[in-house]
Amino acid sequence: MPTISVELPKHPYSIVIEPGSLDALGQSMQQQNLKGKVLLVSNPSIFKHYGDRAIASLQAAGFSVSQCLVPAGERYKTPATLQKIYDAALAERFERSSTFVALGGGVIGDMTGFAAATWLRGLNVVQVPTSLLAMVDAAIGGKTGVNHPQGKNLIGAFHQPRLVLIDPQVLKTLPAREFRAGMAEVIKYGVIWDAQLFEALEAAKRLNQFSAVSESLLEAILTHSCQAKAHVVSKDEKEAGLRAILNYGHTIGHAVESLTGYKVVNHGEAVGIGMVAAGQIAVGMGLWDQASCDRQLNLIQTAGLPTQLPSGLDIDAIVAALQTDKKVQDGKVRFILPTQIGVATIVDQVPTATIQHMLHQMQPN
Repeated sequence: MPTISVELPKHPYSIVIEPGSLDALGQSMQQQNLKGKVLLVSNPSIFKHYGDRAIASLQAAGFSVSQCLVPAGERYKTPATLQKIYDAALAERFERSSTFVALGGGVIGDMTGFAAATWLRGLNVVQVPTSLLAMVDAAIGGKTGVNHPQGKNLIGAFHQPRLVLIDPQVLKTLPAREFRAGMAEVIKYGVIWDAQLFEALEAAKRLNQFSAVSESLLEAILTHSCQAKAHVVSKDEKEAGLRAILNYGHTIGHAVESLTGYKVVNHGEAVGIGMVAAGQIAVGMGLWDQASCDRQLNLIQTAGLPTQLPSGLDIDAIVAALQTDKKVQDGKVRFILPTQIGVATIVDQVPTATIQHMLHQMQPN
């Protein structure tokens, strides 16, 4: 599998996709001229599977390693949990030359990255994603942060990693629900950027668990998705324009996550719901054709993702929550809407009535 470069003027780095690469973590970090102390941040479940291997590799390469385990789950992505990472760094007397290593999914990656961005005004961070969602999206691009009770990722910073190390073999232990969550982000890339990837996904009979995806399709999923993310981030590091298209499905998705307390749907499921919503809005506004919208819906269903709102969710509350979204500009909610498979645009003139009508259609019977 290829090594993909994220070409940023000040902070270029590589995305290494290689089976078995977890055991070469220490050597890979040495090659980036990293040295000294390492804080390995993970959650108990991931650490049970892969923590010893990661530590052994780091120690064999001469790193002094300590660990910090934090609870798993989006609802723990809070300043209170972040404090545990800070406390561990303080206890080990970390210096600016030290490195945080995020071993886990998107929650671990986001929190570890934010801790690295803010401790001593900035330490090195290495991302070792263990979920499909983190591999194709969260670990790449330098977006870090924690949640506020009123909204997702409202507290954050851009802080690029020194290295992203992807070992596809760790997906074997990923729960099926989490694999499906990652597929939502993969489908997103197909819709907004890569028609070839979209068609490759359509050719698969099943996308709802790791064992259903062939080795060749998994390679295509990882390389195409990472290349898309790397290309967009290289063009627009801090979301001044183009990068906003990566938020396709996230506008309504984040509102659904927040209003359900991060306990009913996971991030990928919320993005799936958000993509269905955005697709229908695009059709309603005459930007997208119904046939393409139906193809997206079929693909989301093939991945085993929800396509309706969670029961009991208030439509007016969703519309109100959209106003706290990070992408609001001049009081207007910005939606990413597809115009054809592989192309999307940014729209800030979506009528509230259109949003409400679409949301009512997505309520469960």
